[in-house]
Amino acid sequence: MKRQTIDASCCLITHGAQQRVRRTMIFRLSQRLNAKIKAGQLQAAPVDENTFADWSARLFTVDRVQYILLSNTVSLYSVVMHGRGVTSESLFISRAFESIREFMTADDMGFLYTNCIASSTDSVRFAKAFDRRVTGSMNELEATARLYQEAGELTPFDVGFKLNETLLSAIGTLETHGYATPREAFMRLRTSTQ
Repeated sequence: MKRQTIDASCCLITHGAQQRVRRTMIFRLSQRLNAKIKAGQLQAAPVDENTFADWSARLFTVDRVQYILLSNTVSLYSVVMHGRGVTSESLFISRAFESIREFMTADDMGFLYTNCIASSTDSVRFAKAFDRRVTGSMNELEATARLYQEAGELTPFDVGFKLNETLLSAIGTLETHGYATPREAFMRLRTSTQ
């Protein structure tokens, strides 16, 4: 069996002697967000080989203000952005990429965005939510985001930092005693691809 590796750029997938560049981003949309941006019928899709380029997204409302929670499907590393005015696929895509880039840059991970995500922005594929583990964890992250937004003390941008400090069992390992934060899990993705 040939070993599959991903080089440090996270985007060059090697299968033995064959190489190909991955340039597709997956956004797994909740039904409510899909209805808002009119992305059409969603199909199931496996996790992308470049796990940095696989994100789940859902729409939620606090005090009649819409927000979109974007979470990396594997690590649950999350970004919160405003949902107002996001009424089409193209607006969602541009705002999502902008929000992820700005957040990762502020979180000292701009190099990961540049090397592992930006090269996957050539095309976008929408898909159904991945599994109950991701959906359940996103429910928990949304509830936490709601609490912060209802308190009115943090911007959506700052809420992302709080969410990425939240302990979750779905991304825990034996080494982390069954719990981990989304930021820790995202950093594990980085080390597992080098």
